[in-house]
Amino acid sequence: MTSSTPKPAEGPAGWTPPEGSWASSAGNRRSMLANRGRDTGPELALRSLVHAAGLRYRVAAKPLPGMRRTADLLFRPTRVAVFVDGCFWHGCPEHFTPPKTNPAYWREKIDRNIQRDRETDARLADSGWLVLRFWEHQSAEEGAAVVYETVVSRRKRSRPPTA
Repeated sequence: MTSSTPKPAEGPAGWTPPEGSWASSAGNRRSMLANRGRDTGPELALRSLVHAAGLRYRVAAKPLPGMRRTADLLFRPTRVAVFVDGCFWHGCPEHFTPPKTNPAYWREKIDRNIQRDRETDARLADSGWLVLRFWEHQSAEEGAAVVYETVVSRRKRSRPPTA
């Protein structure tokens, strides 16, 4: 560090966060770095049930060209995008509890995530996609039933009538 660069404040037990880090402790930093972006437990449970029901899908795929966001399950032919949202990261009205450490930072971050989710939903809807969102606390069985019924229903509507 140069003398003109301010030294980060020391955290609990003398821990100093790396430059630019939001972590309030080494334990918090390890925990946050270990969070998965895909293949979470609720996502795997839903995928397993949907696959067992006979549906095939793409995992962590971009629904639209140039879109930086990915759907957890993507059914391209029927234009159905499925997202399994974490209660903390997406601000579940039932289970979200703001952290006691650095609450302003986290409130802003979660609000941006919610705003991005709404923008994603709108962009996909404008392009003819149907978005299904489930909270991580929802039953995988119920979610899989909704996904199955939705995909099968959209398949039937997209097929031309037989003579």
